[in-house]
Amino acid sequence: MDFKHDILPLKNIIFRTALRIILNREEAEDIVQDTLMKLWERREELDRVENLEAFALTMARNLAIDRKEKMDNQHVSFDDEEHDRLDEGQGGADGTLMRQETTGFVASIINSLPEKQRTILQLRDIEGKNYKEIANVLSISESDVKVTLFRARNEMKEKILQKKSLFL
Repeated sequence: MDFKHDILPLKNIIFRTALRIILNREEAEDIVQDTLMKLWERREELDRVENLEAFALTMARNLAIDRKEKMDNQHVSFDDEEHDRLDEGQGGADGTLMRQETTGFVASIINSLPEKQRTILQLRDIEGKNYKEIANVLSISESDVKVTLFRARNEMKEKILQKKSLFL
């Protein structure tokens, strides 16, 4: 097991997963560091791990949930996160404003979802994980993943349609 080759490439997905759970960039960065440290401490055991990515994401998810509980469920909007911003130099002022508002609206909908739905939505729609991988990371059944994802998408759809109906 080569830490630099096998584990360090996971840091970005660990960060995004942690960020979706706790909604705080600095805390997510700390979770990445803590996860990498824990993996380093357990490096002798990692050869026996069947799916290293699922193992690392499960570890990060557990750390993020623990931190979130300690933060008393503080919510920070993704609007302030640099990595989620669209390129502001394209499309003129009207296009930029429209993209910012749309991105902010979608981020607020995602932020309003329960933690489990946010995490599954992140892993499936943003990270591109399959149902089995998500089930392994979250220690739930594949059918639970599918149901939760369906509910998250439906809730997002309803909120978008509500917003749309306000402008018609």
